[in-house]
Amino acid sequence: MALGDAILACLTEHPMTGYELAKTFDNSLGFFWKANHQQIYRELTKLRDRGHIQGREVVQSGKPNKLVYTLTPEGRAALRHWGARPSSPASIKDDLLVRLYALDSVDIEPLRTDLMARLEYHRDRFARYERILNKRFPDGTAPPGDVGKLLGLRMGVRYERAVAEWCEEALDTLPAASAKPGITPIGGSRRGIKG
Repeated sequence: MALGDAILACLTEHPMTGYELAKTFDNSLGFFWKANHQQIYRELTKLRDRGHIQGREVVQSGKPNKLVYTLTPEGRAALRHWGARPSSPASIKDDLLVRLYALDSVDIEPLRTDLMARLEYHRDRFARYERILNKRFPDGTAPPGDVGKLLGLRMGVRYERAVAEWCEEALDTLPAASAKPGITPIGGSRRGIKG
C-alpha cells in the first residue's frame, strides 16, 4: 500500500485540508498506516500532479488561506483500481522478538522492563480503541458507509488485546532476577477476555 492510496481513502469521507488529513492519520487511519505530516503534504502534491485530487483555495479572514482537497473522478478510479488488487499480509519486524529468540544471550531484566513498557503501550491503545468503538458505534452496528471503519476498529481492539495478553504471558514466563508483583491482566482476568 502506498501513502497516496491511504490519502485517497481518507478523502472518500469528505474534502479535507492537508492539516485535517494529518490529524485524521494521527487519530484514526494512522492506527493502521503511519505517516508524518511532511510525508502527507509531499504526497498531496504528487496526487494533485497526477490529477487524482484537486485543491480549492478557501479564503479566510485573519488567517492564511487554506487548500481543501477533494477526489477527482480519476482519483476515485485509482482508488477503485487499488481496492481491487489483492492485499499482502503484514510482516512482523520486531526487535523484541529477535531478542527473545536469543534469550539465553541477553540480560533478562532490561528485557522484562521493555516488555512492561510494551504491555502499557498496548493496554493504552486497547483502551483507546474501545473508547472510540463505544463512542462511534455504541450499539455495535454501523450504517453501510461505515462498516469498514467498524471492522477496522474491531480488528484494532483484538490486536491490541492479543499483544497485551502476550506481553503478560511473556512476563509471567520469563524468570526474574528479583520477585516482581504480579501483572494485572487486561480486563481484570487472566486471558480469555471477551470482545
